Amino acid sequence: MGIIKAITDSVEGTFTSQWKKLITAGHFDEHTVVAPGVLKNNNNGRGANTHGFMDIISNGSKIFVPENTAAFIFSQGGIENMITTPGGYEYKDGDKSIFKGNGIAASMIKQAKDRIGFGGISSSEKKIAFVNLREIRDIKFGTRGPQVYNDLYYGCDLEIYAYGGFSIKVVDPEVFIKKFVPANTNSYSFNTPNVRAQVLSEFVQSFIVALNSLSTTYRISQLPSQAMEIAKRISEDPYNAGSWKERFGFEITKVKIENIEFSPESRVLVNQFSANKMNMRAYEDVSQKTSNIAAQQKIAQGIQDNGLGNGGMLYGMNMAQNIGPQGQSVSTPISSMSFDQKIKTVKNLKELVDMGVLTQEEFDAKKKEIMGL
Repeated sequence: MGIIKAITDSVEGTFTSQWKKLITAGHFDEHTVVAPGVLKNNNNGRGANTHGFMDIISNGSKIFVPENTAAFIFSQGGIENMITTPGGYEYKDGDKSIFKGNGIAASMIKQAKDRIGFGGISSSEKKIAFVNLREIRDIKFGTRGPQVYNDLYYGCDLEIYAYGGFSIKVVDPEVFIKKFVPANTNSYSFNTPNVRAQVLSEFVQSFIVALNSLSTTYRISQLPSQAMEIAKRISEDPYNAGSWKERFGFEITKVKIENIEFSPESRVLVNQFSANKMNMRAYEDVSQKTSNIAAQQKIAQGIQDNGLGNGGMLYGMNMAQNIGPQGQSVSTPISSMSFDQKIKTVKNLKELVDMGVLTQEEFDAKKKEIMGL
């Protein structure tokens, strides 16, 4: 394979104390996914210092691969080797060092001829770069135009703008390097405009698909709390962001929705809906009160016109079920009433007192009459 693992200790400090010079990963900022190698020197025991980029390796080059990082070695012919396990390594298949043994001048001349033929780069020259396997966080997105969302609560299509961010992670560095990163590239970032444009375009397409699939279940106001479900549905979209893992070797790990705004036209519709709902609620409250008053008046009128007869009960609106369709009372002789019927009649009369239909004196008189007191 051309790579020999030198030690099993993945602690960089221990590694640099054993090897005076080594190549390791350069700086990864929040959105950098590929970085060139840098040369580190332990500076005679005073700590490891960085001495600039050093992406060209040769036979005997010492390599340290940090945690959550992969290294790949490539030439003009493509990728030669990939290291995905952290630790220290020594490269063995590159050009023989011109500083070993005899024939230094001849080796230098041969390399000079090779470089002339390849524009200054040796035909067998190897380079190394490192892939960031950590989560690439908070790539900002926003819908460029209004998106239609059918909100079941409002019962109509509403136009919204959505803003937020998402995170991705390289899960297959070999596929990522071969199919997404341009050839012979040792530095790559998702902040690069053309890279960001492609990723955002496909993400927004999958985001819209996910939103449409949620409209049958969630109101617009509930969408920010459904970020995990949105991320899941985006990952399931086979045509855009959901295909990234197979196509490019990275996948979405998280989605967050920072804000959802109505378009001006939809905001007017929502405001009208809210105003109409408030008016309807006020109307329903007034109607209920009017209905209660009408029921009380009907019961009172029935009592005034017909009395309670020989224990006959007047009901209306769940309190006077025995009022006839024309308001007449339906009499039941006290003598034919069972004890349970008498008790129920007294309870119903007490409810009429609570409603204000009967006075306490009227109730007491009718109670005595019914119970034979």
